[in-house]
Amino acid sequence: MARDPIPTWAFALTVVRSGRRVLLVHERRHGQLWFLPAGRVEPGESLADAARRETLEEAGIPIVLEGIVAIQHTPSPTGARLRAIFVARPADDTPPKTQADAESLEARWVTLDELAELPLRGEEVARLCREVLSGRQVFPLSLLQTEGGESR
Repeated sequence: MARDPIPTWAFALTVVRSGRRVLLVHERRHGQLWFLPAGRVEPGESLADAARRETLEEAGIPIVLEGIVAIQHTPSPTGARLRAIFVARPADDTPPKTQADAESLEARWVTLDELAELPLRGEEVARLCREVLSGRQVFPLSLLQTEGGESR
């Protein structure tokens, strides 16, 4: 007998670093708090492609992914959430966006001291930024593969 599928929502989050600064997004939703560039993976999109797309849409910054900090899987009685947390660097000198649009209000490069002054969407933002800037282990992108072993 076949079992019902388990609804699963996948998200990509990105800690983008430049020197001793990280990129944060002032969100339009979620109480207009500050968060990492992040969002849901679209149908047919890889986690890595979602990280690049969301960072460009929300912050206006093209990025180069450098690795993976964590893969999180949170099951619940009604489904599951899967989150991939990436580390990246800016691809060029494009400044963060300053004009609000449907994706976000603005984006900004901040130091850890400046980050402490912003209203953040959860403690994990500051923790992840501190850990990445302090040299937390970053795993290779080849860790992500499609079924059958193709790297994404």
